[in-house]
Amino acid sequence: MTDMEAPLTDEQYVYIRELVLDRSSVALDEAKHYLIDSRLQGMTREHGFSSMSDMAMDLMSHGDSPLHREVVERLLTGETSWFRDHHPFELLREEVIPKLMAARAQLRTLTIWCGACSTGQEPYSIAMLLQEHFPALSSWRVRIIATDLSEKMLERTRRAEYSQLEINRGLPAPLLVKYFEQDGRNWKLKESVRDMVEVKPLNLVGRWDALPDSVDVIFLRNVLIYFEIPIKKKILASVRKHLAQDGCLFLGGAETTFNIDEDFERPPNVSGSWYQLRDPAAERVRSNLEWAR
Repeated sequence: MTDMEAPLTDEQYVYIRELVLDRSSVALDEAKHYLIDSRLQGMTREHGFSSMSDMAMDLMSHGDSPLHREVVERLLTGETSWFRDHHPFELLREEVIPKLMAARAQLRTLTIWCGACSTGQEPYSIAMLLQEHFPALSSWRVRIIATDLSEKMLERTRRAEYSQLEINRGLPAPLLVKYFEQDGRNWKLKESVRDMVEVKPLNLVGRWDALPDSVDVIFLRNVLIYFEIPIKKKILASVRKHLAQDGCLFLGGAETTFNIDEDFERPPNVSGSWYQLRDPAAERVRSNLEWAR
């Protein structure tokens, strides 16, 4: 085993997990040392350290540095793909957008937010979906806001350039031909789609100044699973403040608001992790009916 491959000490693993928790409120599983090893091993070489342990010692000897921020960003980089899980995008196309277009016919505005956007596949999937299926929105004021804690991920999202391997993860061939241009070995998204997405920094456990007061659709998928219950409650409370009363929240398939925030409910007869705010008027009617019984 070389020095570069030598594992971190238990104390160093604890330090790195606490660093990530302190900066992002994300709790890394104690059992997933392999995740820390695999994500940080490349950094050791890039920054000229003789071993991962040597890099950890440098981190522990400084209170704050660009290296600290890079370590946190490397460990928070999420899994992503085009039109991930398909079903949420089908709901968006078949039910959510038509309903909101009818409700916003006078205002002619639509705002969609993708939290923890990673390298941008999710917001750009939504942008392509709107261009493909809702040409009438071209005369509306449509905002797709993509945010992430990682400046590195935000820069990649702004650049909107993807490797063939990244393209192969879920992007239909007709959309590749229509919306991308080849740039050497990579593929770059055309400007008409890139311009639909606003890319901004936002820490989910901090201030949400990057968002407008009212958002029609929120994609916060496969994010809450990384937080403990108190932080999930805090994030969902912030969602409540920004989600339009008739808007919708999409979570990941393994995520739920149940037993965390009772102000959300699933729409009747709809499968999948789609939630809406409870209607206060409907709640009063239900309460009155229950009282009358």
